[in-house]
Amino acid sequence: MEYRFSERMKNLRGNSIREIFKLVESPEVISFAGGMPASECLPLDAYRTYTDELLSGENALSLLQYGATEGYRPLREAVAKHVGGMGIKASAENVLIVSGAQQGIDLCYKLFLNEGDVLLVEDPTYLAALHIAKTYRARAIGVRSEADGIDIVDLEEKIRTHRPKLLYLVPNFSNPTGKTLSEEKRRAIAKMTAEYGVIVLEDDPYRALRYSGRHLPAIKHFDQSENVVYLTSFSKTISPAMRVGAMIASRTLIAKLTVGKQATDVHTATLSQAVAMRFLREGELERRVEASLPVYRFKRDAMLKAMRRYFPKEAEFAEPEGGLFIWCKVPMPARELFLQAISQGVAFVCGSDFFADGKGEQYIRLNFSNESVDRIEQGIRILGDLLKR
Repeated sequence: MEYRFSERMKNLRGNSIREIFKLVESPEVISFAGGMPASECLPLDAYRTYTDELLSGENALSLLQYGATEGYRPLREAVAKHVGGMGIKASAENVLIVSGAQQGIDLCYKLFLNEGDVLLVEDPTYLAALHIAKTYRARAIGVRSEADGIDIVDLEEKIRTHRPKLLYLVPNFSNPTGKTLSEEKRRAIAKMTAEYGVIVLEDDPYRALRYSGRHLPAIKHFDQSENVVYLTSFSKTISPAMRVGAMIASRTLIAKLTVGKQATDVHTATLSQAVAMRFLREGELERRVEASLPVYRFKRDAMLKAMRRYFPKEAEFAEPEGGLFIWCKVPMPARELFLQAISQGVAFVCGSDFFADGKGEQYIRLNFSNESVDRIEQGIRILGDLLKR
């Protein structure tokens, strides 16, 4: 049979990271490709305890029934209190629980982007944000990046030229570069986008994973016009498999986003929401994050040390203050390096997947969180040998 696919899907390729996962299923492969939290930091004991207690309580059956699309109210209240501690004013009515932050990106695009509409992104940016834009047949245009995040001058020029509806940013330890947007630029972005009528989608899954420096206020903290949508997730701090995240926005936007979610999955799994609520209410999330930071810092430092030792001097990289990634410019085409590396059992993600225009052929993204220190050194040594050839 000849399948007649929709225009939005027929030429769409799969997410390259998800495709790489198929290549690295073997435990023999040293994978720097994913963005998974360290397995040893996953809170299995607390998760089991909370699940058992919730399913043994008097409201257990309600956790197995349909729930409100907006989310489990005790979790929405806990999230509002949690972001309040970060300087974001919110009540439960400003919170929509989503099935992972990636659904939040999809819902925001669904709400604002028609075919041909312009979306601005920092170049490079999270590849799924580009992938989702393609499904809505929107035009993603990259804005130059500097050491402290997106170039404000280029941003205003691109806003004036392209009249975008939406700006997508990862302000803390950006995926893929690990950069952190300066406080000055956060304030300027909130002011500039309000003046030009641009919605900001602030995707902030890595904020808690800071290993040096100080926490900075969110762009949402400076929002005076209700044009900033703040998006967070428990995937990096509790468990990716939970698929629980949260959007914080004006009540008007939350109402429209809720309608979009109703048509997608009705609601996020209530039991997972209840578990996330317990982590927040009982302070377990903060305790677990605090315990995980030395693990991640040690792995980051181990990868940087190995890169300094084994990579040629032409390779360029910086030390991120947090997050899960190291961004590196290498002296050869990344895809050529990937093919050689995977044949020797090492995987990473090529940089071109993160650019709106597909450039960045000499960049690679390396994840340090989900391999042991010994395997990190082994994998980096293999990459270094290939680069030196």
